[in-house]
Amino acid sequence: MDGRVFLKTALGLLTFLAFTNVAASGKTTLKNIKSTDMDTLELTQEWDKTFPQSDRVEHSKITFHNRYGITLAADVYKPKNARGRLAAVAVSGPYGAVKEQVSGRYAQTLAERGFLTVAFDPSFYGESGGAPRYLTSPEISTEDFSAAVDYLTAREDVDPGRIGILGICGWGGFALNAAANDPRIKATVTSTMYDMSRVNANGYFDAMSADDRYKLREQLNAQRSKDYGNGSYERNGGVVDPVPEDAPLFVRQYHDYYKTERGYHRRSPNSNEGIIKTSSLAFVNMPILSYIGEIRSSVLMIHGAEAHSRYFSEDAYKRLTGDNKELLIIPGANHVDLYDNLDVIPFDKIDVFFKEALKGK
Repeated sequence: MDGRVFLKTALGLLTFLAFTNVAASGKTTLKNIKSTDMDTLELTQEWDKTFPQSDRVEHSKITFHNRYGITLAADVYKPKNARGRLAAVAVSGPYGAVKEQVSGRYAQTLAERGFLTVAFDPSFYGESGGAPRYLTSPEISTEDFSAAVDYLTAREDVDPGRIGILGICGWGGFALNAAANDPRIKATVTSTMYDMSRVNANGYFDAMSADDRYKLREQLNAQRSKDYGNGSYERNGGVVDPVPEDAPLFVRQYHDYYKTERGYHRRSPNSNEGIIKTSSLAFVNMPILSYIGEIRSSVLMIHGAEAHSRYFSEDAYKRLTGDNKELLIIPGANHVDLYDNLDVIPFDKIDVFFKEALKGK
């Protein structure tokens, strides 16, 4: 038998057996996942965002689950007096931030422009469920975007054929990864994108050698042993405070957002004790952008010209294919400017991009 024919036959048999086993067990079919199976989350009902509430948008808090059974908490923003089925956008990021910070600002602003939006907390932190707390994962973080799409497709006021996603900072990388894997996503915007696999495996500006990476693995796995013995997980400390005199400029810029009234939030890992240290291990070993060249839907990547992270977007953009991809560099802007500076964030451009890409048939 030809090797390709054998492979195709084997894959078909495995798929058949998988579906047969699911049907026979009656335990893992989607129909058996009910809202009552999700963790009950205690969501804050007061407005505790780092930005003012818009009087042009209806706001509500909801939950949904991902494929791992983790319950995610989210804010829904809907244009007031909207009718019919709307185009929708799921928003998350930055890495280590919560929905009350940057993603909520983006989501509310897009809702003012006519989209139904969802800003969600990632698995394991913020108001979302998942244990251990303050963990991050390349697979689960990517999955969270598709889980948000699941939720949006089930809403009667959303057109399931007109759903996009928007990822900020490290969640820009997860957004691209999700778009590569989920054709239901018809348009993707990344803002001030980080490739979390690359920065963890190679360091900033790819300065780490293989020996450096080995030493990092030694340190992180020693930390695993320590964590296991202690019965707890040590966190990375969040954004450094106070800032050392010799700290790079971008560290000062992060501090200016996360550690001041400008962007501090009590549930934000970056504003407080940070992410579990050993989370980095998964990113070192698992590149998240392997298949972005196969994204067929529209992509808009936005970055500041003065951002230390600019090279992440520029290099990822070179790997995209098709004539529906665009890279927009904002003159004079640094990485954190695209978090909350309304004079810098190109909402007009994002609005036009989504409206064009999510026109539907």
